Amino acid sequence: MIRSMTGFGRAQEIIDGMSISVELKSVNHRYFEFSARTPRTYGFLDEKLKHFFQDSISRGKTECYVSIETLELQDCTVEINHSLASGYMQAFTELSERYGLENDMTVSSFARYYDIFSIRKEEADEERVWNAVRQVAQKALDSFLAMRETEGEKLKADILSRCDLILEHVAYIEARSPQTVAEYNEKLLERMKTVLEDVHVDEQRLLTEAAIYADKIAVAEETVRLRSHVDQMRAFMQSQQAIGRKMDFLVQEFNREANTIGSKAQDVSIAKHVIEIKAEIEKIREQVQNVE
Repeated sequence: MIRSMTGFGRAQEIIDGMSISVELKSVNHRYFEFSARTPRTYGFLDEKLKHFFQDSISRGKTECYVSIETLELQDCTVEINHSLASGYMQAFTELSERYGLENDMTVSSFARYYDIFSIRKEEADEERVWNAVRQVAQKALDSFLAMRETEGEKLKADILSRCDLILEHVAYIEARSPQTVAEYNEKLLERMKTVLEDVHVDEQRLLTEAAIYADKIAVAEETVRLRSHVDQMRAFMQSQQAIGRKMDFLVQEFNREANTIGSKAQDVSIAKHVIEIKAEIEKIREQVQNVE
């Protein structure tokens, strides 16, 4: 089963007092390239997520977005800046004494001065957070891979249909090639009779010329290899591994054989079918760029 490099998956769960959402998406790339966007206080998740997804994703530029909202109150400590509070108190006392004002400062009055207080939250338990995020990440990954497989099936169907078209053109070339030799032989005989008129035509020389021509335009080896490449492409489609790079290399071999057939072709109709073969190969190449 082949997979596309394009995919998207999202999951959201409430686990252990945290509302967690994980979103995963990817586009084409020669290698596995990963980036994560996590809340600032959970930066430790970036590398963990990369290694987690790398086990299931071989190729593609992959982006992961993580949101974590704590639903339960965390243990926290309110700390007082006593030095600053003392400074405020001293300033208020000085104002009261110098200007004859009533010093009506109370504890609640200090609540307006936020710089006196600071709240220190307990550090997050990394293992606890990761265990929760991993569960959500797994569900997002499952959805992501399912989409890749669905897209992969479409790629597979298109590539196989184009392989079938290539084989149709190959079959025509294989049938037409011997006919061109016979036609060349007849034309050669007519030319020699015209030039030599009543002089006896050397049949041995005629056979030699025809044999040289037949060898020159012979494409049997190329068509056999092209058929073999198609069989190999079909075998790749059944692989459970990432085979995008192998397919890309195989398409180059497709092109090599098609170009050789084209350079040998001395027949207009064969040349037309070679052009059709190369057009299908190019379409396969474009599709292979999307395969993981």
